[in-house]
Amino acid sequence: MPDEGDREGESDRAGWEWSAEEVRRIGYRVVDLIAEHVTGLPQRPVFRPVPADLAARLLATPPPEEGTSPDAVLDAFEQDIEPYPFGNGHPRFFGWVNSPPAIMGIFADALAAAMNPSCAGGNHAAIYLERMVVGWFKAMVGFPPESMGLLVSGGSMAALTALAVARTRGCGFDVRARGLSAAGVPIVFYRGREAHGCHQKAIELLGHGVDSLVEIEQDAELRMSPAALERAVRDDLRRGRRPIAVIASAGTVNTGAIDPLDTIADVCAEHGLWLHVDGAYGAPAVLARHYASELAALARADSLALDPHKWLGVPVEAGLVLVRDAGAMRDTFSLVPPYLRADQRVGGLPWLSEYGFQQTRGFRALKVWMSLRHHGLSGYRRAIERNIEQARRLAAAIRAAPDFELYEPQSLSIVCFRRSPPESAGDERALDRSNRSLLERLQLGGRAFLSSTELDGRFWLRACIVNPRSSEDDVLALLDIVREADRAAT
Repeated sequence: MPDEGDREGESDRAGWEWSAEEVRRIGYRVVDLIAEHVTGLPQRPVFRPVPADLAARLLATPPPEEGTSPDAVLDAFEQDIEPYPFGNGHPRFFGWVNSPPAIMGIFADALAAAMNPSCAGGNHAAIYLERMVVGWFKAMVGFPPESMGLLVSGGSMAALTALAVARTRGCGFDVRARGLSAAGVPIVFYRGREAHGCHQKAIELLGHGVDSLVEIEQDAELRMSPAALERAVRDDLRRGRRPIAVIASAGTVNTGAIDPLDTIADVCAEHGLWLHVDGAYGAPAVLARHYASELAALARADSLALDPHKWLGVPVEAGLVLVRDAGAMRDTFSLVPPYLRADQRVGGLPWLSEYGFQQTRGFRALKVWMSLRHHGLSGYRRAIERNIEQARRLAAAIRAAPDFELYEPQSLSIVCFRRSPPESAGDERALDRSNRSLLERLQLGGRAFLSSTELDGRFWLRACIVNPRSSEDDVLALLDIVREADRAAT
């Protein structure tokens, strides 16, 4: 007979050992919850804030001492969590740059979790799949096959990774061995005024300080000025500073502006500077006929950030960094501990962890692969072109409306505008106040969701259309929804 210890061990394992029947039963319920959530969103408010009493209860709940049945856990999810999403799955959610999840990506996340590999390296399918999808993106943007890339958490980690490689190649000394104190002269990076804030974070984390990040003047279309960049580089060289890298944007988050990448690449080539392009949002528009020519210069970048979890709809987290110089990328990050050296020979490929900061890495590639396999480049091309056309039609409707003002030029799938009744014309402070108040009512009203930005010192409503399930009616209904939210204040 089993002793008491054996019986306790069997009891301890009970919550971990599931029969196939129980996995199926709970799994079918999870699939039902997914189906009801995804298909039911259009009939629900775009956004519902978490009630104060529920928020307080969630924050005050202690860790559970005893376990709960799977059904009870799902009951709690259904009651307290699912009704209060971020909102980005709804076809009238136009805030920030947040797409709905591709359905195949949702399933892929579950399958990846079931396999649960660490994707540092080794000879298993997840590693080859990541190398495969990275190769697909290289081909999409024109990077050479011998370049390297990684799936990362998002554009912020892509920026940190790329700029660390840029420093390794451009600083003129062994920064890993000697540290920044060996620099001797100030190291300089350049960015446009509209560049994403993650690049400042990256520069700070790399130990350079924000004084090392030079902001370049922009033109009337909010794009980095190549002439101003050229002047800044020459001035820094005269002052004995060491320019290393330029950060350009292929679709800024404020307006979708695309920096003149080809001309900026010429400046970088003349001075031996690294060109990092932030295409986290806009780079997939290289597939679209509207922007293929303008974005062809992505192929000239030394590094590129592109977030599949933005315009390609892959569930977060799914970012991507591509680096032209694979050797410099490996030199920047490779550190192989003794317990892994023998394993590195398995499969004959360097481990992916040699090319980035993370050692334990999740199986991000499966959701990227399944989404791309399901939709194909042609499916994504159609979806992106439809969003671009929807943004253009929204801009035209705003341009034609006497009670709205459009920020121009409009680019990609972002439209910035504000409610501007004729009686308020010219009173900028009043317009800012009224549009700020209007945005809050709009977001809480549940009929549509916009975010905001500031341009030229003024407050603007901002719509970013990246949902392939948004219809023409969803987009064009915005103006009447905004009008009604404005009238609700009176």
